[in-house]
Order: sequence, then C-alpha cells, then structure tokens
Amino acid sequence: MKNALGHELGALLRLAGPLISAQLAHALMIFTDTLMMAMLGPKQLAGGALGATCYFIFSIFCTGVIAAVGSLVAIRHGAGDPQGVTRLLQNGLWLALLLGMVSALCLNGLGPLLPHLGQAPDAAGLAMEFLRPLSLALPGYLCFMALRGFTSAIGHPGPVMAISIAGTAANFVINYALIKGWFGLPSLGLGGIGMTTALVSSGMALALALYILLAPHYRLYGLRSGLGRPQRAQMRDLLRLGLPIGGTYAAEQGLFTFATLCMGALGSVQLAAHQIAMQTVALAFIVPQGLSYAVTFRVGLHYGAERLHLSRLAGHLGMSLGAALMLLFALLFWLLPEAIIGLFLDRHDPAFADIVTLAVSLLAIAAWFELFDGLQSIAMGAIRGLNDGRTTLVIGLTGYWCVGAPLAWLLAFALGWGAQGVWWGLAAGLAVTATGLVLGFQWKTARLQRPKAVEGEVCLS
Repeated sequence: MKNALGHELGALLRLAGPLISAQLAHALMIFTDTLMMAMLGPKQLAGGALGATCYFIFSIFCTGVIAAVGSLVAIRHGAGDPQGVTRLLQNGLWLALLLGMVSALCLNGLGPLLPHLGQAPDAAGLAMEFLRPLSLALPGYLCFMALRGFTSAIGHPGPVMAISIAGTAANFVINYALIKGWFGLPSLGLGGIGMTTALVSSGMALALALYILLAPHYRLYGLRSGLGRPQRAQMRDLLRLGLPIGGTYAAEQGLFTFATLCMGALGSVQLAAHQIAMQTVALAFIVPQGLSYAVTFRVGLHYGAERLHLSRLAGHLGMSLGAALMLLFALLFWLLPEAIIGLFLDRHDPAFADIVTLAVSLLAIAAWFELFDGLQSIAMGAIRGLNDGRTTLVIGLTGYWCVGAPLAWLLAFALGWGAQGVWWGLAAGLAVTATGLVLGFQWKTARLQRPKAVEGEVCLS
C-alpha cells in the first residue's frame, strides 16, 4: 500500500506541475490583453472588457465540452486501446473546430444586440472591434485544448507547458510591438489585440499538433489516418460526457457573474473591492484547476484499466493535496490581506480607503471560499475521470443556484449584510457543492468497486 501511495503521488505531481504551469501561462495571456487595453485608454479598456466578457461566456462552455477528450482518452489509454485513443482525439478535433466556428459566428452577430442589452453604443462598438478578430481564436484554442487533453492523458504534459509559455511570451511581444509601432508595424488598437490572440492561439495548436505528429512516442497511435471524417459513436461519447461538463462550467461562471451584478447593485466601492478580491481568488484557483486535470487523467487511467482501488486512491490524493494547498492560500489571505490588496492599488491613498477596508474583509471570507472552490474543482475532476458528467452537473446546479445564488441575495439585500453577504453566500454554495462532489466520488467508486479485485494486487502504470 505504501508503494502504491508513493507511486501515485509522484505520478500525480509529475502530471500536475506542467498542467498548473500551462494554466498560469493562459492566465498571464489574459492579463497581457487587459494590460494592453489599458495602454490604449480608458474607453478602450471598458470596450475591450465587455468584448472579453462576451468571449468568455462562449469559451468557458466550449472548453468544458472539449475537456471530455482528455477524460475519455485517459480511460481508453488505461484500457490499453490505442486505436480508441486515436479515434477520440480525431473526433475531438472535429468537435473543437465545429464548436469554435459556431461560437465565432454567434460572437460576430452580437453587435446589434449589445445596445439592446443596456450597453452604451460607443462601448458596444469598441467591444465588437476587439471581438470580431478575437472570435477567430476559438477554433485554434479549442483544438489546442483537445490536443492538450490527449497528450497529458497519456502521460506527456511537458509539451503543453512549453508551448503555453512560449505562446504567452509571443502574445506579449506582438501586442506590445503593435501598440508601440515597432518594426514599422501599424497601430491596430483593440482589433490588433484580438487578432494577436487569435494568431497566437492558432499557432499554439499548430505547434502542438506538429510536435505530436513528429515525436516518436506518439507513433503508436497512427494519428494521420482516419482524420478525414467524424465518426458517430465517438462523437456521441464526447458529447454525452462533454455537454454536462460544459454546462457545469457555465453554471459556475454564471454564479460568479450573478455575484458581480449583486455587487454592482450595492455600489461602486463594493464592486471595486469585489473585483480585487475576485482577482486574488482567481490567481490562487489556477493551482487546483491544473491539479483537477491531473486527477481526471489519473483516475481515468485506472478506471479504464479496471483498477478501481487506484482510481479511488488517485482521487483521494488529489483532493487531499488540493485542500492542503488551498489552506496555504487561506493563511496568506488571513495574515497578509493588505499586502495582497497593495498589488492592485495604492492602499495608502486616502481615496482608496473604503475599498481597501472592504476588500480586507472579503479576503477573510475568501479564505473559506478558496478552500471549498479548490476542493470542488478537484472532486469534479475525479468524477469526470469515471466517465460521469451528469453527477457533477446535478450537484453543481444544486450548490450554485439552489444554495449559493439565493443565499447571496438573501444575505446581501434582505438581511442587509451587503458585500460580505454576497461572499458568504458564494462560500456556502461552493461548500455544499464541494461536499456533494466529494461524497459523490465516494459513492461512485464504492458502487463501481469490483468484488473480484484482489486486495494488495497492484498494477501500476
């Protein structure tokens, strides 16, 4: 048992490290785009933020759907079925292209709708200036996510990390060159930022595809043949798992959007403090998010190989490791809240005094918030590894929208707790979701446990 524990922990960490680094690189790319918008001016920043929000609504759902590729590849890899792995990746790429193109068409059609949704015409115009070229990033980005799921699920996450870091650096350099007019390049404004992100996303997908086609350890899968048309059975499997995952991602993002709207209704100070605290939480969330993918792949590998005791072990290890890491972030939020807030604004400026005071109180709640958010993400990944997306969707909808959103509104407005009430509502919703998902994984693995498994028999990969 000790050998199994040590082996599984080492395998999980080797997988999680590059995936967490890739998540961080993606977050830095988003930060780079925001920084470049701010360099153009306040109107461009506001318009670009509106466009980015519209883009994110589509991309979060599509990313969830494509997450099914890595989950199912891990299961087929564990079952020793390289042809099944190949078919899943090939159909995953078809699905990524289809989702990306449909989403791009929808995003390009938002222009006439934005003014009817209460957005100022100037802001809507600037948003579309950014969004039209940015929408073309989705096909490439989703293909990259499908390829990332494939190579990580079979135990080769290193290329994902390297290409993600290179893409982030390229995104910064090209954007900066366009804004500053280096090498005689024209200044393309918000459209240039969107175009750069689209080019970099497509370039990352192409680079990872070329690496996979050329590297010798992928030759077993014969990826060049059979790519000509999608196959109904694999596409059905991907959608059966992917649609609930996408729905869960969208439901969670909807909860945070609801919280932002509540803060906006409370006032500008509350909204500003909320944004600062939320940015802090989002940065810390990169760790459990990357770890969640690693847990999915390890659980799926053992599930496909019918090693249910090791699937259970991988899930428990991932959740324990994630909880420990989130407790470290919680300590930072408790002990150094003003220093953290100082990363975003001048906390000694009297003009920001009210925002700083409120943000400090929100970070104290965020300590609990972050623990539950990290745990539910990893537990969700563990259940995904068992080829189950419906359980996560049902539990997520219950926690997010039957507990979190109503309680946030009740505490904030009906009981007069204000901004703190919104965050306590969020924390409660995430706590219910995390508890439900952990118990769901326990129940699922117990039900799947096969009586024929011989205690102590361990076959490690």
